[in-house]
Amino acid sequence: MQIDPKNYPIAVLGTGTMGEGIAQTAATAGHPVMLYDVSQEQTRAALENIAKRLDRSTKKRKITAEKKDQIQANLSPKQSLKELAPAKLVIEAIIEDLEIKQNVFCQLESLLGADAILATNTSSIDLNKMGSTLKRPERLVGMHFFNPVPVMKLVEVIKGNETSEETTAATIALSEQMGKIPVTANDFAGFVSNRVLMPMINEAFHAWADGVAEPEAIDSIMKLGCAFPMGPLRLADYIGLDVCRDIMKVMYEGLDQNPKYLPSEKIVALVDAGHLGDKTGQGVYKHEKG
Repeated sequence: MQIDPKNYPIAVLGTGTMGEGIAQTAATAGHPVMLYDVSQEQTRAALENIAKRLDRSTKKRKITAEKKDQIQANLSPKQSLKELAPAKLVIEAIIEDLEIKQNVFCQLESLLGADAILATNTSSIDLNKMGSTLKRPERLVGMHFFNPVPVMKLVEVIKGNETSEETTAATIALSEQMGKIPVTANDFAGFVSNRVLMPMINEAFHAWADGVAEPEAIDSIMKLGCAFPMGPLRLADYIGLDVCRDIMKVMYEGLDQNPKYLPSEKIVALVDAGHLGDKTGQGVYKHEKG
């Protein structure tokens, strides 16, 4: 399937770390991109962050000044959901809360054209539940990007029970047009990436709690012995300990309350103390800018 980016406007809903990365990636591929967040301040910050990354890329001669200007011209902030009506694809990257996502998608479905695709960047929430309140659940698909979005090649394309083949094919084509490598998976809690990754991260916390080794040793062993670019505890800080905990809780509920998916007491205690990893400067490790 051929995708003409100039005729395929994309809306990104939620302009946090993932949303701004998705917006930059789509704009770089030539799509007109609309950005919307309930916080206009967050949207402004996202555009500033994108501009800084593009400036660095220009100085390093990875892109030309003309290309930088084209990318920024493709980005337009919006102040209401109604302004997203022209979009042919909406990629939702908001809080991991089923009820909030359902509410937003129902509003979008009434605003967008009947052929528009509703994509969610959720990392673990059940698509079938998300689409249960929609009139056209066949247009809902998972489009799970990985952080940092402009760098990471994978897009996990998740098919719900109602997702049509047409929607899946278009999502795969769009992912490829954005320079990504789409890989399909069916709708189970955690999909493939987090179903495999989160138990490993959780087990690293259990090993630390049990006194098997200190965090630096656990991460060094996994990097040197398993060729991981980043140890599991360092990766948890990078993802966000609160995000890891929440994904594990979703998987626990969605996979028959299997205790192996329950977040360890160690990670829960860190989150309760407000130590969330890189974003707060303290998690498993202390983090300093620069």
